[in-house]
Amino acid sequence: MFNLKTLQRNKTVKYGVPMLLLVVGGSFGLREFAQIRYDAQKIRKRLDPSLAAKVNEQKQSGILEEEYEKLKEINLDEWKNIRGPRPWEDSKEHQEQQRRNLSKTD
Repeated sequence: MFNLKTLQRNKTVKYGVPMLLLVVGGSFGLREFAQIRYDAQKIRKRLDPSLAAKVNEQKQSGILEEEYEKLKEINLDEWKNIRGPRPWEDSKEHQEQQRRNLSKTD
């Protein structure tokens, strides 16, 4: 019937089966590595119990409302767009030039 030499000469057995094993085995391997990654992220995100005791969720919402009130008081219509220095420019020299330009326009 089929002997070992015939199977070794068959291209499907020689190339197809290892490729199929690589694809299927790789998917299982990637799943395991991804699970390790997600478990590590969960551990990193977990709050320390001593820190969790200090964080008060009711107080946090109050702080957010205070910040919103501060933003309402600021006049956002009268702002000037000031370009920052480029990586190849000297930042101190650029800041001095910006200050000179602002003093000329004011």
